[in-house]
Amino acid sequence: MLKTFDLVLIGVMTATATVTYTIKHRAELKVEEVHRLEAEIKLEKDTIDLLKADWALQSQPNRLERLVKAYNEELKLQPTESTALVHAKELPMLKSEVPVPDVTEAKVSAKGATVASAKSATVASAKGAPDTKGAQATAKAQPIPMPAPRGEAEDADQIETGSVEE
Repeated sequence: MLKTFDLVLIGVMTATATVTYTIKHRAELKVEEVHRLEAEIKLEKDTIDLLKADWALQSQPNRLERLVKAYNEELKLQPTESTALVHAKELPMLKSEVPVPDVTEAKVSAKGATVASAKSATVASAKGAPDTKGAQATAKAQPIPMPAPRGEAEDADQIETGSVEE
């Protein structure tokens, strides 16, 4: 005859076997998911490689020159002048990124000082500050960015762009 202790041990063993099977089944599902994701990643990498190769073929200068000659009447393309190209550093900033000018830099001429003090007063009133000293202190903390002239650029022939390659 079975005692109570034996029944408890049989119940514990059954519960342990059930939990073990459940954990094993979940682990197998996760492994299958990992394999599926690895296959998707490989497919995406292959697609990227294919698109890079296609881009290299599509952007060949000889091919583009033939297309320009073939469709010159319809497109009426003109060569780009060298003065039309700019560096990324020379592009203007957004108005929200432009810092408030420093009042001391603007005092070069009397007219400039009047305009600068009017601007700092406008900025101070817009910020709700009772005096202009706070606006002047924040203006001094931010220098006015100026684009680098092309002649003084460290590497004027290279344009800073993002790269597709890894």
